[in-house]
Amino acid sequence: MSRIEHNMSLTGDAPKAINTQQKISTLLGMSGLFILLLASLNISFPNKTFWLSISLISIFAGIIWFAKASYSDKHPGIKNDGIWFKSMTNRGFLAWLVGIALTGFYIILYFYPQYLGLRAEGENTGLIALFDPLSKLLSGNPASQWFVYGTLYTIAIVAFGVKFMWKYRHNRYEKLRTISVMFFQTAFAFLIPEFMARLNGKGFSLPYYDLKNIWPLNYYMFEQYRVDEFISAGTIGVALLIFGVASIFIITPILTYKYGKRWYCSWVCGCGGLAETAGDPYRHLSDKSLFAWKVERWVIHSVLVFVVLMTTAVIYSYLGYDADKYWLTRDVFLIGVGVFLTLIFAGIWFFKREELEKDARYGAIGYLVIVISLIGFHYMSGFNLFLFNAETLRVFYGFLIGSIFSGVIGTGFYPIFGSRVWCRFGCPMAAILGMQQRLFSKFRITTNGGQCISCGNCSTYCEMGIDVRAYAQKGENIVRSSCVGCGICSAVCPRGVLKLENGSQKNRISSEEAVLGDNVDLLDLINQKSK
Repeated sequence: MSRIEHNMSLTGDAPKAINTQQKISTLLGMSGLFILLLASLNISFPNKTFWLSISLISIFAGIIWFAKASYSDKHPGIKNDGIWFKSMTNRGFLAWLVGIALTGFYIILYFYPQYLGLRAEGENTGLIALFDPLSKLLSGNPASQWFVYGTLYTIAIVAFGVKFMWKYRHNRYEKLRTISVMFFQTAFAFLIPEFMARLNGKGFSLPYYDLKNIWPLNYYMFEQYRVDEFISAGTIGVALLIFGVASIFIITPILTYKYGKRWYCSWVCGCGGLAETAGDPYRHLSDKSLFAWKVERWVIHSVLVFVVLMTTAVIYSYLGYDADKYWLTRDVFLIGVGVFLTLIFAGIWFFKREELEKDARYGAIGYLVIVISLIGFHYMSGFNLFLFNAETLRVFYGFLIGSIFSGVIGTGFYPIFGSRVWCRFGCPMAAILGMQQRLFSKFRITTNGGQCISCGNCSTYCEMGIDVRAYAQKGENIVRSSCVGCGICSAVCPRGVLKLENGSQKNRISSEEAVLGDNVDLLDLINQKSK
């Protein structure tokens, strides 16, 4: 009897169902989440330490077991089989269900933590009370919604990081950078701030400080209450404040010059860490259209200008006018900001003008004119700096960018928009590092056009929406401000066409020197570049 084949797809049948081990591990992980759900419904557990341990261990073990069942019996190499056929990774029903659930959780976490059991007075209840034993163990304080968030965030990065390393175990670079983000999230973002809080009252007065969170991501660093906390903490607090300023003007430019923005976005940043680990199955969903690229350029730099204005207004609001008391008066600060921005834009225009697109040059001039005009308008009219009260700007930025964009949309909708929506369109830190990478860094991704077979893996799995294949086909170096140097394009290339390098700046951007397979002067060109 003949068999009728209904599948007309050239890519073959849909992937097989998950195996028995994957089903059991999924049940284990879901049981841990079910305990958290019961706690969220205000069901009280008699022994919170026991049930919290069971929940977190079940979630962690379930993810690790699922990863082992998925990849342990496969040879090292590219493993994205059937990813476009699965409901969870192709914007299907499950993807929308998970996206809506995550978004709802973020909305409650950010804006309605009382529904999770947070109490301003008295003991916590519900989900947050379940985390009280762990919080008291680490910091000596009851849990908050941010402690719950930080705990789950860290578990996700570490557990899915192990899964990621199992998947890309053929690539040493991917394993190293995943270990790096796991370490920085666990130590710098989670444990060290909690230990610092525990030291308070025992001869110390330390502010809560994530050492890897640099302005403008840490947009509240220069607010009055934060500066007061640093100063009141004595020598350690002042050292932390100086470290924060040095991170902006010294550490970040040097590291970006040497290694590109990948040193932060793919090796340190918690947002990038979650996107690379938990968000890895969704990297192919990033929008690759030209329209998305144009929107990205304008939106992300507009966010950067916004955070610069907001921070300037906040600092300006608590400075004084009396030069006899402090040398840094409001006038000195404002004039300094104007001069600094003017010098930055003038330097880029004079030395790097040819490396910028026409709209980028005009956009930079337009933003500078806006900032300088607002400063001038303030002096002539006496109105609030940048037209709004500094606190209004801060609240608006914190709500729209810090909460809605980075949390609710950026993370909640991984299964719909891809894993790097926040990094592409909203992160001001990515905008600063991207400008430095595009104009002053030694980092680039080199290509061997003669070996490219145009399979498209590199472009498909670029989470930043870069058409990597177009560069590879022409043999061009890939130098893009949006590239986070994750190296996945190189990892999934079956021909070894792409290589992440930190060479000299000579011939870094060389679109006119396409290296083709039939180029009779190929050896001469290689010899010239090696000198």
